[in-house]
Amino acid sequence: MTNTAAPTGSERQQLILRRALAERVVRIRDVAAELGVHEMTVRRDLDALAEQGLLERIHGGARVLEKTSEELSHHLRAAKNTGAKEQIARAALGFIQDGEVIGLDASTTALSLARILHARQVTAIVTSLDAANTLAANGVPFALVGGNFHAPARSFVGAFFMDMMSRLHPDRVFFSAKAYSPALGFTDPHLPEVGAKQALIRSGGTVTALIDHSKFGGRALATIATLDHVDTVITDQPPPAETLQALREADVGLIVAAGNGGT
Repeated sequence: MTNTAAPTGSERQQLILRRALAERVVRIRDVAAELGVHEMTVRRDLDALAEQGLLERIHGGARVLEKTSEELSHHLRAAKNTGAKEQIARAALGFIQDGEVIGLDASTTALSLARILHARQVTAIVTSLDAANTLAANGVPFALVGGNFHAPARSFVGAFFMDMMSRLHPDRVFFSAKAYSPALGFTDPHLPEVGAKQALIRSGGTVTALIDHSKFGGRALATIATLDHVDTVITDQPPPAETLQALREADVGLIVAAGNGGT
């Protein structure tokens, strides 16, 4: 490696998982050479990932099982920009009042908010298994809106979901997206998720987009919503000038969450 600082265990394991997802099989000697670490270090990383059920150990390395590839993809998405997601979640919590009903989409950013929602006396409406498990563990009352299971996001979608969501009316809805651009709005690559997010957004009294800085200026397959459907955007760094102008013109509030808890 060209970097002087050795990668941490978490960084090594994330690289191993990305390589496994792309190549199906990872070899100890290849990873050790790429990272500049001892092969025994890589073996320990592979053992740890196998214990989590993310990889299967084979002679000289590890591989992804077909049935776990979607889970692995979700795991990598959840591990991306975790610090930014936590900042955004803390800022979002500041909008929530005791006694409200809160709607959360199946994004990993909304999951960060679910992890701290026990700080308020609220009821939640959720669309993902991970959020439901988190709220159950923290004693937060919630309703899980069911439907067809969408494995990439560990969420529920489809006609049954849409019908149930149309009957629910949370006070506040929080959602995220793969990307945002002024031209296309909030976009996502998974069409079933797009429909589910749209139904959740329509149900809410107020709607807040949780968008970390890496998503500004990007684009994905389908538009979830435009700024006309959103009251506030919460992010972790100031958006590009073009986005700031679009927010002003649409009269959408902007909160930039700071690492020290400020905004």
